Amino acid sequence: MDYCEKLRGMIGNSPLIIVRPSVGIMNHSGEILLNRYIGGIWGIPGGILQLNESVEECIKRNVLEDLGLKIKTLALFGVYSGKELINRVEESGDEYHIVAIGYLCTEYEGEITPDNNQAIEAHFFRLDQLPEEIDPFIKNRLVKLKGQLDKKMNTSC
Repeated sequence: MDYCEKLRGMIGNSPLIIVRPSVGIMNHSGEILLNRYIGGIWGIPGGILQLNESVEECIKRNVLEDLGLKIKTLALFGVYSGKELINRVEESGDEYHIVAIGYLCTEYEGEITPDNNQAIEAHFFRLDQLPEEIDPFIKNRLVKLKGQLDKKMNTSC
């Protein structure tokens, strides 16, 4: 049983603050790796921070377990919280207030091998051709990332 499940057992459906480190993994073509549970919406890889774990360890563990990739470098992209990151689970009534810590990674090893036990699929997408079924919060951040990358390319030429 993980940390959140233990807390949920103690507090019932009361709101719970969780830390969710995530990583935008970009390949050499400038495409971003998105993943999703089959039939769900697309997002970026990440997980829930466990006790005695750094945010970087959490990201590396989740990406390795879920996608088979070994993260080599991480660069902080942003820290996010607020009303748009409140998640309510309809079936259980559980409420989560998420503190999202976003990183970028351009150096990684391995082949994408999604965890079949969790029915995960993963693909690289161009930042200007994101899938329709993408989390709106993630989409907004990726649009900003594309703008930053475009600006960087224009100033370096």
